[in-house]
Amino acid sequence: MAERGGRGSGHGSLDKSITLPPDEIFRNLENAKRFAIDIGGSLTKLAYYSTVQHKVARVRSFDHSGKDIDNEPLYEISVQEEITARLHFIKFENTYIETCLDFIKDHLVNTETKVIKATGGGAYKFKDLIEKKLGLKVDKEDVMTCLIKGCNFVLRNIPHEVFAYQKDSDTEFRFQTNHPNIFPYLLVNIGSGVSIVKVESEDKFEWIGGSSIGGGTFWGLGALLTKTKKFDELLQLASKGQHTNVDMLVKDVYGGAYQTLGLSGNLIASSFGKSTTADKEFSKEDMAKSLLHMISNDIGQLACLHAKLHNLDKIYFGGFFIRGHPVTMRTITYSINFFSKGEVQALFLRHEGYLGAIGAFLKGAEQDNPNQYSWGENYAGSSGLMSTSPDVYPMQRTRSGTFDMLEMDRLERPLVNLPLLKDPSTYIPDTVDLTDDAMARKYWLTCFEEALDGVAKRAAASQPDSVDAQERAEKFRQKYWNKLQTLRQQPFAYGTLTVRSLLDTREHCLNEFNFPDPYSKVKQKENGIALKCFQSVIESLDSLGWEERQFALVKGLLAGNVFDWGAKAVSDVLESEPQFGFEEAKSKLQERPWLEDSYSQWLERLKEGPPHKCALIFADNSGIDIILGVFPFVRELLSRGTEVILACNSGPALNDVTYSESLIVTERIAAMDPVIHSALRDEKLLLVQTGSSSPCLDLSRLDQGLAVLVRERQTDLVVIEGMGRAIHTNYYAVLRCESLKLAVIKNSWLADRLGGKIFSVIFKYEVPCK
Repeated sequence: MAERGGRGSGHGSLDKSITLPPDEIFRNLENAKRFAIDIGGSLTKLAYYSTVQHKVARVRSFDHSGKDIDNEPLYEISVQEEITARLHFIKFENTYIETCLDFIKDHLVNTETKVIKATGGGAYKFKDLIEKKLGLKVDKEDVMTCLIKGCNFVLRNIPHEVFAYQKDSDTEFRFQTNHPNIFPYLLVNIGSGVSIVKVESEDKFEWIGGSSIGGGTFWGLGALLTKTKKFDELLQLASKGQHTNVDMLVKDVYGGAYQTLGLSGNLIASSFGKSTTADKEFSKEDMAKSLLHMISNDIGQLACLHAKLHNLDKIYFGGFFIRGHPVTMRTITYSINFFSKGEVQALFLRHEGYLGAIGAFLKGAEQDNPNQYSWGENYAGSSGLMSTSPDVYPMQRTRSGTFDMLEMDRLERPLVNLPLLKDPSTYIPDTVDLTDDAMARKYWLTCFEEALDGVAKRAAASQPDSVDAQERAEKFRQKYWNKLQTLRQQPFAYGTLTVRSLLDTREHCLNEFNFPDPYSKVKQKENGIALKCFQSVIESLDSLGWEERQFALVKGLLAGNVFDWGAKAVSDVLESEPQFGFEEAKSKLQERPWLEDSYSQWLERLKEGPPHKCALIFADNSGIDIILGVFPFVRELLSRGTEVILACNSGPALNDVTYSESLIVTERIAAMDPVIHSALRDEKLLLVQTGSSSPCLDLSRLDQGLAVLVRERQTDLVVIEGMGRAIHTNYYAVLRCESLKLAVIKNSWLADRLGGKIFSVIFKYEVPCK
């Protein structure tokens, strides 16, 4: 991208010197179908919907009739093209609007619409330019309606969208758990002025107040005081200033704190108060800081009063005044805390700059009813939240505010909470917050960096007939490496940093370069091998007494969980020792007191209690794990009269079993085992998809069909197995029914941190408090 030229206010002086690489900025523009645009005083936000063609791995059962199935693959694997929907949001400075419109015009191929929805003050200013350049009619939409629609959308669809700002804590950005019910809330939009809106439902909102003292005031007065006319430069001046050089404090008036009213001596008594008494010049930095404090405190007090008046405890702040700038967020947060005495929370949004564009797009897409779907952020194509604080992010961003992107993929099925969560509003999937834990963050980022070459090699090897597989694998490696470096500097870029988000980002990057299932052949082979051992394992279990069999079943579940290609300690063994199998895995298990204490409670429950009505089991790995570990356990539950819902990933991740693979595996097991056969026939055993394509498990985003089934079958036992699902996530998840969480720790650093050895086991049997 070329260096920027000078700026100007008229269309004729707009910068045309930049080069826009289509694969980096306006991605998939040739398949764009619908547009919307939000033009503010300094920034343009463009939204468009496109269809994305990408590769997906499919499995299909062979017709084995009349064949020697022992020498045949279990199923056929094919890579097919699939078309999905994606939303693209791009933010850039108005300086580049003409160049960007030219670029869009030159790359448009299949757009379906003749209208572009537009909002923001600039929609009027640039109307003629847009219509001339794109040949689309500009249809203007109400600014506030668009902001609210956009806000509702991100609150519903983007986990870790909302954060509180805590400058003086170890974690600067404290991300919030998505609440299942987002209403009511207060939205304070700080643009040139301030608008305060109470939002009660999707379509019910009310403007309840505002102020003429807002971002425009800061910009205008700042220009007069400091001779600085660019908004971001004013903010940078403020970040370096010391307001106490300009502001009169309580201690300047009373010599200390004003004890009678409980006022600290460091509180501002009079903004710019010292300018009337001091006989000296004040620095630009100090005046900018004082001005920022004055306006932020005024807005904070006004917002707080409205929140208290309407009994609301959440205020979302947005608008160009915020800009993700630390000094602004810190000042507003302090003001809200002070005036509400901690009863009202100031909250900010990772994507607040896109709210108007998102809302305008939704207005134009109402006939497609986008709110009926669930959407997920595509980390591979999104810029992430970037703090402008120099001490937080010393590395210069190459695009620094010039272009930022957000991409949202439409998911095949709606996602909802697991009905058995005790309190969905407080559920946090992840066990460790790497944003908080610096030591863990350093370890896991290094771990993913060191594994990257192996993942890229595996991806290329999974497509031996593709001439460009090596090139695409290298592009994947570079892109994910860059993401990891961003997260080293800005761990909050995509919300709370966790092992789950690192894994999911890697999967997104693999999919970006058309590696939908690098472990498909590995899973196919391991499923075939495990099936040949199934009957002998069942015979061995059936020969045991009841109590011995229960222990053997649990040990088999845990031994099966060893076979995880995502764990380096395991993948090294599996690659160097091809004969490593089920019995070898059992011998590696380190049975700790965790197993003994919790297992005895589980055994007592089986002995004394009635059979569970229905068990929901979240499966983990293909091959030995699901076939020799999970299915014997499922069989035992069925024999006790318990119905079983077996939930597997909707899409591939590492060597985790997918729903489509589980259908084929279960069909083969049913042909060998009468218990499984009759359970399938009588619908006592039900196979469902989770709605996820992750090695981890978020119980707040599960397939709606699964949730319906859990209610209908009155599920009273949840079994979660695997390191990703039961340790990295859900270790502390609280359910309204009994639960089992089982896993083998296959990482020596994590085992040491938990006080054990590698291949130590986790077996947590939990009963809800009455």
